[in-house]
Amino acid sequence: MSWSRAGYSAAILFLFFVIQESAISRINFPIAGFSLYLAVLLGFMALENQLGAIVLGFIGGLILDLSPSSDSPLGKCALILTLVGYLISRNRESLGDFTERPIIFVLFVSLGVAATLLTFLLFGVVLGENNGSFVSNLQTISGNGIWTLLLSPILLPGIVKLRELTLTSKERI
Repeated sequence: MSWSRAGYSAAILFLFFVIQESAISRINFPIAGFSLYLAVLLGFMALENQLGAIVLGFIGGLILDLSPSSDSPLGKCALILTLVGYLISRNRESLGDFTERPIIFVLFVSLGVAATLLTFLLFGVVLGENNGSFVSNLQTISGNGIWTLLLSPILLPGIVKLRELTLTSKERI
């Protein structure tokens, strides 16, 4: 991943973060909320090579860490999303090309969002944060996974097009 492409990807992720914080988080979804930002970030990471997924995970986590609404320790989100980027890049190759199999892409992103939220919860327990009750956390993780599963078929074609816009001429070959 080139420096310019990392910058373009960071700008796109920041745009989706602003949309998430200003609009999506204000909607009261039944069961639990929906994280547009995580769905877009994991969609971008799933389309990248190994280094690109790790870099996007770090950039996406850094954006979350610098959020004014974040109450977790600085660096927690960057660490977790870098780890998720690594895991996605290692397991993505066994699933093949996502642009040819969109159902697998939707399932991969939906399960990835739920696994990422579970990892946030587990790291919070290790760090001694007050995370609330088990039932409410389970409801949040499963509800977010369900909403991601329902809404990501609408989002993922746009994510593929946005990623193609960030590619340099060398990377398009």
